[in-house]
Amino acid sequence: MADYDVFNGDADGICALLQLRHSEARAAKLVTGVKRDIALLRHIEPAAGDRITALDISMDKNQADLQRVLQAGAEVLYIDHHFPGDIPQHPRLHAIINEAPDTCTSILVNKHLKGEFCAWAVVGAFGDNLKTSARALAAKLNIGADQLGKLENLGIYINYNGYGPSLQDLHFKPAELFGKLLPYKDPLDFIGDGNPDFERLETGYRQDMQAAQQTAPEVASDNSAVFILPDEAWARRVSGVYSNDLANLHPDRAHAVLTQKTNGNYLVSVRAPLNNKTGAVDLCRQFPGGGGRAAAAGINDLPAASLGEFIQKLERSYS
Repeated sequence: MADYDVFNGDADGICALLQLRHSEARAAKLVTGVKRDIALLRHIEPAAGDRITALDISMDKNQADLQRVLQAGAEVLYIDHHFPGDIPQHPRLHAIINEAPDTCTSILVNKHLKGEFCAWAVVGAFGDNLKTSARALAAKLNIGADQLGKLENLGIYINYNGYGPSLQDLHFKPAELFGKLLPYKDPLDFIGDGNPDFERLETGYRQDMQAAQQTAPEVASDNSAVFILPDEAWARRVSGVYSNDLANLHPDRAHAVLTQKTNGNYLVSVRAPLNNKTGAVDLCRQFPGGGGRAAAAGINDLPAASLGEFIQKLERSYS
């Protein structure tokens, strides 16, 4: 019997898996990638009796391979908060799916484990920019404002590390970062003074965000704003967390951060207004390679010729 842990390489996916493996240790094969690499079940060739845990990857994007691994006789625990499509009814599938805009996979795992490792769920929720939900969870922890701020920063930094079209753009490969975090049942211990891995994340984040904040909007209105970043490694790393930062600064406005690609097209991150967490995935799914959830979504390869159409649809979606 073999075990596979299949998870999104962002903060939510990593923190969800940390909770599960602190609760039940497994010598599982790790299957992950950059944040946008979500069709991950394709990498698995299971046998009967194998156990697969799938976290924070859209079931809709993995439907065919999910059916394949179930037919092979594997057992699947699938926990996610993205659009699932049709959820198969199968005796070896245990699916925990919730698309509510105020939840994430780490929160769903926390509920599944009855709060056993709540601090890691708080980190994951902050990483997904669910500040209100994260703070509500943190109220169950005996920590002060300074410690809560540290958990928030760690979530942002882990999430930031997952962005980029290739593993070479990242400071840590997600599987490597998971391994560095796994020894710590309390995330505050990882943050402890002098941890070079934490300092590497923090320094990279601050440098990249400083560069992004020098960017003027391509277009901006009361309803939406579009920012275009250059085809550089720092821009590819920062696109998602910069989108979150803009959403927090302007909670009544939708935002799109587009990063230029070497093929002339764009990688797109969209954030619905924090005060109206709807419509992002509906907008992005109108373009090939688009997906996500109601509050936050993206497009992997927006053709340059479709830029004007995208900007118009973004503005109309939130007018």
